Order: sequence, then structure tokens, then C-alpha cells
Amino acid sequence: MDYAERGYGDGDVGWGERPGVVVVDFQRGFTDPEFRMGGAPMIDAAVERTVDVVRAAKDAGFPVAACVMGYHSQAAMPHWKIAPLREELIEGHPSVELDPRIAAEEPDLVVMKGAPSIFFNTQVAPFLIKQGVDTVVVTGCITSGCVRASVIDAFSLGFRTIVPEDCVGDHDEEPHQANLRDVDRRYADVVDAEAVLTQFERLRGRNS
Repeated sequence: MDYAERGYGDGDVGWGERPGVVVVDFQRGFTDPEFRMGGAPMIDAAVERTVDVVRAAKDAGFPVAACVMGYHSQAAMPHWKIAPLREELIEGHPSVELDPRIAAEEPDLVVMKGAPSIFFNTQVAPFLIKQGVDTVVVTGCITSGCVRASVIDAFSLGFRTIVPEDCVGDHDEEPHQANLRDVDRRYADVVDAEAVLTQFERLRGRNS
């Protein structure tokens, strides 16, 4: 018996009345080919499409929070098994800078996080709650790592959770697709950016 026969993915999460956008780890260390983990085509395309979503959210008056991964020192890091994270992601290093395309859109909140989820020990959840958000649109990278962790935390915090598949990226297609399939049948609705833009337009009048 497969997942569907056991009841997974039975229906949609759907949209509430006030969405917010979170942008996970679109920072130079993961987007800029100057760095070992940067330059993946899927991630670059996801940044470009996320700019459209962030711009539409801000135009509609919906809040946007972004994060970068970084640490004050190597001693402050958890036990990462990923060499570039250990070597580069120190506060002040260029790899910790927000991708210029995202920075140009001026997110309402930018935090530096030390764990996979944008919500873990950060101001992001209180910020969204203060803004009256009931639906979180998760964008960013890496799909199989920090994006997945952020989706699960958004779900656990009680938000309706939406993942536009063309606004998230990974280094490899297989884990990208596998993780999207899995969160789609458990925690979130996986859609595309165009569907998100349509919903923003529908909801903006109710929130004006």
C-alpha cells in the first residue's frame, strides 16, 4: 500500500487571509559561484523567481522576512558535516551577505540564523505573528536541508504553509524533487510562483 492509499496528501492546506514570505539562505555563500557551494543553476533560477514573489508581497503590503546562515566564530557552530559551512560562514565573511538581488528588495526583517530552520531561535515567528500572518510562503535554499526544516517549523507553529517549487533550489534535482513530494503529502502545498502571485493579487484587496 503506497502513501496515497494510506491517506497521505488527502486535500490541500489552502490559503488563509494574510500571507507572509520567508526567504531562507539566499546568501552569497549559496548563490555566488565565487564560493564552493554557490553557482548551482537551480538555486540561481529560484533566486530570480523569488524576487518576483517578494516584490509582489511588498507591493501588496504582505511582510517579508529573510535570513542568512552565519556564526560569530567557529566555536559557536554546531557539528556540521559540510566543510564550506565550517570554513566560510563566519559573521563578516562575504559568504554571509544576503544575495544582492534579494537585498535590493529590502525585506522587512533580516536575521542571521545558526540552525537549519529560519524559525529556530530567531525573531521570525514573533514578527509574522505580530503582522497577523496566517499563511507562510517558504522560498530559498537548500530544498533538502534548510528549506525543508523551515517548512516543518512553519507547519509546527500552526501556519498554513505554501512552497512555490520554482522559488526553492538544491544542488541536485533528485533530492529537490523527493523533498518537495514529501512535504507536499505531509505539511504544505507545493505550487508554483504564478499561483502565489495570483493569490497575492486576490488577497491584497482584503488586506488593504
